[in-house]
Parts: sequence; C-alpha cells; structure tokens
Amino acid sequence: MEFLKKFFGSAGSKKVAKERLQIVLIHDRADISPEMLENLRRDMISVITRYMDIDTSKIEMDFDRADRSVAFVANIPVIRIKRGVAPEKQEPGTSNGGEKAYSKRKSGQPG
Repeated sequence: MEFLKKFFGSAGSKKVAKERLQIVLIHDRADISPEMLENLRRDMISVITRYMDIDTSKIEMDFDRADRSVAFVANIPVIRIKRGVAPEKQEPGTSNGGEKAYSKRKSGQPG
C-alpha cells in the first residue's frame, strides 16, 4: 500500500495539483501572459518603492477567482513608509509628469 501512496501521491498532493490547475485556468481566463504578469509585477514594485521600503523577496502577486470574477491580489510586506513624497519619474521628452507635451500652435503658424 505504501508503494501506491508514493506512486499516486497523497491527498495533499491532489489538492496542490487542483490548486495549480485552477491558477492556470485563472490566468487563461484573465488572458494574461506570464510576461505581462512579470511586467505588471515589476511596474507595481517600481511605483510602490517610491513611497515605501518593501521586502521584495516575500512579495506574492497572483489572480484569485471568486464566483465568476477574477481579482488581482498582491501581498507586499512593508518595511517602512518613506516620509515625503518621491518625485515622479519623467519620460524622456516630457516635462509634465510623464504625459507627452503637445504644441498648442494653430496650423499654419511657425512652431
């Protein structure tokens, strides 16, 4: 009987396999690629670290399913809240917090 348990696994491994399958299905239904999830994770960490020190080794981000909806859930351990607000990063060629600047000249007028 012990051999069968080793071969087929315990009830615990069945539960883990079911949870993993549910996660795969959630990712499928959310239509998000692993690359997009990693980009989302990196962007969130970048923004959050402007305002607080966090433990990046213990961050958990995933999708959760409840009834017929999907939620993005993040567990981010905070070490310390930074005092004062960090300045926003500006994209090259911008001067207004990341938004592209457009010329307000009327057509036909020199820029």
